[in-house]
Amino acid sequence: MTGTLRRVDWLAETVAAHKAGRPVGIYSVCSAHPTVVQAAMTQAAEDGGYVLIEATSNQVDQYGGYTGLRPAEFRDLVLRIADDTGFARDRVVLGGDHLGPNRWQNEDSAAAMAKADVLIAAYVEAGYTKIHLDCSMSCADDPDVLSDDVVAARSARLMRVAEDVAHQAGSPGPTYVIGTEVPVPGGAHETLDHLVPTPASRARATIDAHRSAFAAAGLDDVWPRVVALVVQPGVEFDHVNVFDYRREATVELRSVLDAEANLVFEAHSTDYQRPERLRELVEDHWAILKVGPGLTFAMREALFALATIEGELVPRTSRSNLVEVLERRMLAEPKYWEGYYGGPPQAQRTARRYSYSDRLRYYWADPEVDAARRTLLENLDRTGVPLPLISQFLPGQYERIRAGHLEPTPQALVIDRIRDAIRPYARACLTSGAAL
Repeated sequence: MTGTLRRVDWLAETVAAHKAGRPVGIYSVCSAHPTVVQAAMTQAAEDGGYVLIEATSNQVDQYGGYTGLRPAEFRDLVLRIADDTGFARDRVVLGGDHLGPNRWQNEDSAAAMAKADVLIAAYVEAGYTKIHLDCSMSCADDPDVLSDDVVAARSARLMRVAEDVAHQAGSPGPTYVIGTEVPVPGGAHETLDHLVPTPASRARATIDAHRSAFAAAGLDDVWPRVVALVVQPGVEFDHVNVFDYRREATVELRSVLDAEANLVFEAHSTDYQRPERLRELVEDHWAILKVGPGLTFAMREALFALATIEGELVPRTSRSNLVEVLERRMLAEPKYWEGYYGGPPQAQRTARRYSYSDRLRYYWADPEVDAARRTLLENLDRTGVPLPLISQFLPGQYERIRAGHLEPTPQALVIDRIRDAIRPYARACLTSGAAL
């Protein structure tokens, strides 16, 4: 099964094209929700290209992560969605994001890194071909801030595991992403008031430390497969704010890549950036753009709109009560949001439902929530969704229906609303209608 995922060449070819002067890029869909994955494949099929789906270390690990899925199980889920969508398996690329001791920071470094070894092996065994080595976080016996040398040495250790697993399987090793200037996965925990791009000196130090550590571990020959460096371009979002890219602030940082034949930048937390800013990021060598919460945010918008429509069409006793079910489950199991959303009860309620951070995304797999979502779609499948109500609550989708480009079914409306959040990435990366 893993043979359908060996698309290292597409990643490398795109990076090579960018380094040769073509302003092309790749967007990475960092979501485990099946509807988001389906939307991404639908978009990629229309564009005639590939789809890059990445799982993070807290979503998917050897124990199941918060999704309950191990790397091979997530791979199988993605491939089933591809089959159901009619998307070619050999155009699916899987990546692992923030792979390292992230999940075990409360343990001593020896124990945490031993588990990270197993994590990396599980991803590579399952055929993931893009691996972000992230050892930037401190463990229980570490100082608060790790040196570049420690981070790089731990990354080299994980790379050795990955290479050995790939060699044993008789397959080429994956492509790698490195970098210690890594934004918090899923957006900032707190409200931000300013953001500073990574200093050029820090980026150079990160590259030098990793190059030296890989050489010391006998991995010199792998360096050409290190395709990207994660640095902070000055983009981020918190619960209520978005920090837009300012290219004038990254002129010196961009020059770091001038001496690097194989490296581009990878930008995390690009969710909610305006389309023109996404395009500027790609032009300025952030040739890999990561997006995650912004896609489930768009899905939530569509489902909440459909829940409002349901209230107009379906008797009270038969409604899904999706919004109310979500609220009840989030209050009953607050672990995914209570450390993020502060303030008075009304502010917390608003954040639970509408925050850019979209902590609500952790609850879609809850059995009660999923049952309510299914009931919502089934109810509206039975009643149909009148065009005037689509115009009122999903105007972008209404225009596509009127133009004959979209069917007015509930699931199609949700998929298309998610694609509204993906389309700017396809345009920014020049993937729309022009696959490499």
